[in-house]
Amino acid sequence: MLSPIHHTFGPLADPRQCLRALGLLLRPWQWRSQEPAHSLEHALSAHFSSLTAHSSQLTTVSFSSGRQALLAYLGSLHLPRGSEVIVQGYTCVVVPNAIHAAGLTPVYADLDPQTLNLDPREAEKLITPRTRVIICQHTFGIPADTASLRALCDRHGLLLIEDCAHVLPDDAGPPAIGRCADALLVSFGRDKAISGVAGGAIIVRDAGRAEALGVLQRCAAALPRRDIARLLFYPLLYAIARPLYGIGIGKALLVAARTLRLLPPIVTEDEKHGAMSPLLQRMPGPCAEIALDQLRRLRRINDHRRALTRLYLQACKDRGWKVIDGITADLPLQKCPLFVKNADAVRAKLKRGNIHLDDGWTGCVVCPRSVDASDAGYLGGIDPHAENVARSILSLPTHPGMTERRAHLLLDHLTPHVLQ
Repeated sequence: MLSPIHHTFGPLADPRQCLRALGLLLRPWQWRSQEPAHSLEHALSAHFSSLTAHSSQLTTVSFSSGRQALLAYLGSLHLPRGSEVIVQGYTCVVVPNAIHAAGLTPVYADLDPQTLNLDPREAEKLITPRTRVIICQHTFGIPADTASLRALCDRHGLLLIEDCAHVLPDDAGPPAIGRCADALLVSFGRDKAISGVAGGAIIVRDAGRAEALGVLQRCAAALPRRDIARLLFYPLLYAIARPLYGIGIGKALLVAARTLRLLPPIVTEDEKHGAMSPLLQRMPGPCAEIALDQLRRLRRINDHRRALTRLYLQACKDRGWKVIDGITADLPLQKCPLFVKNADAVRAKLKRGNIHLDDGWTGCVVCPRSVDASDAGYLGGIDPHAENVARSILSLPTHPGMTERRAHLLLDHLTPHVLQ
């Protein structure tokens, strides 16, 4: 098998995205235009408005990443320094980093092992007079219990943020997402629900908050041209490297690109140690244009994910593999989680067959594994369910580059390892 089965080798870098990136790469004089970012913002506001019965006007404000959008929103609240923000254990380090960068304190609550999302009962135990915000994450596209969290926030006078980095709902659902929060956080990173290679946005209902965020956006810096060029180069490089990876040429190309710093890291070394720059940057126009094109194709992308979710669920049923209760066949999962003994050993064996299932969400409560969790404010043992999930999780890809034929191939390779 020459081309890898994977989570992270340009999962949304299909031929259409590559052609668009190439065209944009050849038109650097257009990179400073903010029209694509404004078009994306309007489209996102309209999209989420169409999915909800909420009467208030939604406003979207974009930045160069989801973590920057979260930082901007938290900064716009002007909370007392040290105010507490409840997040779940089993999250990406960029979330607590943004909380710290805003001068606030992340407090980790355990997850519900049947949904991999924040457990409202655990969150309520941690509320103190310093608590101001709760962030719930729809892990891998599994809906969090937003109704219970909304009621909890209303009882205690807290703000609720829904982290939609792993899923963007469409008119087929899931209906629990995007309806209950004060703010919705979206990300357009390389492996998210849709991708602009980079970029993110915060969607708010409150007009005053939208105005404050608009001021922060207008004061934000432009991303350097060299960084925009590296982002546009990303899908092109992976389109070349993927089919040659199995014979070593693709791997050599990726190693060379990283050595020459042609690829920007998803998480920097500083971020792995809990540091995030407070400098805000605007979303690059080219990234917004790529993300907008994928937003217009969201139903097709989500339907592909739903088809693979159904395939994996049926395979688990046929093989007697346990699936958590929160997963249903109608979900457009970003990835489909299984739980096995010796998950690291299984991944290592599959990797020898050019199957790469390490997605950065393995073996750690604050991801990726290379993160120093203590720098992110997490102390071992405080979230036992999250720690157990991190040790035993094995996720199967659903991205657009993963065909049903390759999904069956993956299951055939996986079966003897799961049965052991």
